[in-house]
Amino acid sequence: MKETKIFERPKSMSDVPTHYCPGCTHGIAHRLVAEVIDELGIQKKTFGVAPVGCSVFLYNYIDTDMYEAAHGRAPAVASAVKRIRPDMVGFTYQGDGDLASIGMAEIVHAANRGELITVIFINNAIYGMTGGQMAPTTLLQQKATTCPLGRDPGVNGYPMRVAELLATLAAPAYITRVSVAKPKYVGKAAAAVKRAFQTQIDRKGFSFVEMLSTCPTNWGMRPADAANWLEEKMIPYYPLGDIKVPE
Repeated sequence: MKETKIFERPKSMSDVPTHYCPGCTHGIAHRLVAEVIDELGIQKKTFGVAPVGCSVFLYNYIDTDMYEAAHGRAPAVASAVKRIRPDMVGFTYQGDGDLASIGMAEIVHAANRGELITVIFINNAIYGMTGGQMAPTTLLQQKATTCPLGRDPGVNGYPMRVAELLATLAAPAYITRVSVAKPKYVGKAAAAVKRAFQTQIDRKGFSFVEMLSTCPTNWGMRPADAANWLEEKMIPYYPLGDIKVPE
């Protein structure tokens, strides 16, 4: 009986092991980006920008032209490349510690200029690579190495809803929030990534996909428990769905 392959690695994803912790959902996010690049047939004209953080080795996994940026500066680098090569399709891949903290000014101004780039924003509510410190997206009462008793709004302020913040700007065309924590969410996440890239290709403006993701290691949880915690705690504060869509 002839075998038929029904599932395979995307052509735009390198055939190498990843360095992520067990239960981390960065790998799912990578695959969705690679699948969309394949589906749109844009591998040869796509470039990605990854900054400091767990995403720093993205160039090992996505088989397109890649740049490394200083911490938080991926939108600035992507904006420069896109302006020099407007025929290319450019995306950044950033975590919440990178984008929403040291890189907040960069993402706000890139969005406000309406740069023709796509941003994939991984929100796992904590600093991953650097040791589990509190991030701008860390939830109230959530524990981290820099707030071991839990985030206190009187001391640390409130968790930042980045997608909603950017949606107040006039220039961005497409802003949405999805999750990759459980299989039932992945289909909508894939559709959002495709729409974001298509928004850029159609020159409608800046596009932004926030992905709620797990970090079992720094949350101190087993992978299944982390997925449940995200669903029970993060989604109520960071609701899923489109926030701004192209007119």
